[in-house]
Amino acid sequence: MKIGIVGLPNVGKSTLFNAITNAGAECANYPFCTIEPNVGIVPVPDERLDVLTKMYDAKKTTHAVIEFVDIAGLVKGASKGEGLGNKFLSHIREVDSIVEVVRCFEDPNIVHVDGSIEPKRDIETINLELIFADLETIEKRIDNVKKKLKADKKYAQELELLERIKTTLESGKSARTMDFNVEEQEMLKDVYLLTIKPILYIANVSEDQLSNPLEDKYVDQVVEYAKGEKAEVIPLCVKIEEELASLDGEDKQEMLEALELKESGLDKVIRASYNLLGLMSFLTAGEPEVRAWTIKKGTKAPEAAGKIHSDMERGFIRAEIVSYDDLIREGSMNAVKEKGLLRSEGKDYVMQEGDIVLFRFNV
Repeated sequence: MKIGIVGLPNVGKSTLFNAITNAGAECANYPFCTIEPNVGIVPVPDERLDVLTKMYDAKKTTHAVIEFVDIAGLVKGASKGEGLGNKFLSHIREVDSIVEVVRCFEDPNIVHVDGSIEPKRDIETINLELIFADLETIEKRIDNVKKKLKADKKYAQELELLERIKTTLESGKSARTMDFNVEEQEMLKDVYLLTIKPILYIANVSEDQLSNPLEDKYVDQVVEYAKGEKAEVIPLCVKIEEELASLDGEDKQEMLEALELKESGLDKVIRASYNLLGLMSFLTAGEPEVRAWTIKKGTKAPEAAGKIHSDMERGFIRAEIVSYDDLIREGSMNAVKEKGLLRSEGKDYVMQEGDIVLFRFNV
């Protein structure tokens, strides 16, 4: 699963990428510094793994991971190929969701491509380019479906759906603002719309704004826009996050305490991004390894077993499950068993966040 980090040039997206991945993407005060996308794979923060590792005295701890892609800065006209528009759009097509970095701080030493700070305008610049690209996609699809409709009336429903999306896009709204039922979602799988991808907004603020970002006039513009897209906004100071990412252990904790923060903003971003993709983790625990396994929400037990090994899915018998909270409260697996909290679940069981599982199978 890939998440694309986007934004206008010089808003802090490559700095955010550096902080998230420590990958050292080039970062400079001029447009189009990022041309080919940088890619970084990062662990999803999960304190439960640390607790279980101590409980089982595990030799190895493996976190779930997520992939971030730093995509070239975009300017007006990208949908017509301006700047690096064609590359930008092709790279967005390849990711599963979007993190959009929006500049919400003033600094005369950092150039803004439009000459002033106005987050709502900046968001609209990017979203309108994506909308224009989607309109072109939808219009081509409508022409194609109309031809098919002459021979087969079953395409009438798809045509109605496409026309509805076209009307929404023409009004300047993203496809993600619409509601689609399961059948419509299936119809849209091979349309590859950019504005249907889930999105998370990062309001990049200064250190001074960090104490109360939600009362900031610039952050407020981002929050108001995001409401219309049912999207989450995370305010953070990207520059501070880059500093925090370079620290470990006590040094990092001291800086967090000095800033009166419980955790780094990056941890929030990574977790929110994981959730944005509709992902969750189930856990396996033992002396050899404590591990988080990534699955889609709604996954049933046999398919989850297949994430570990295909034989487990093929020969699935049952899943022996205890919730993380129950295990920690009782203090040991023996205590869990004594209280009847270890459950045996079959093929129709839908996995829940934090399930600790032992799969029984026979091949």
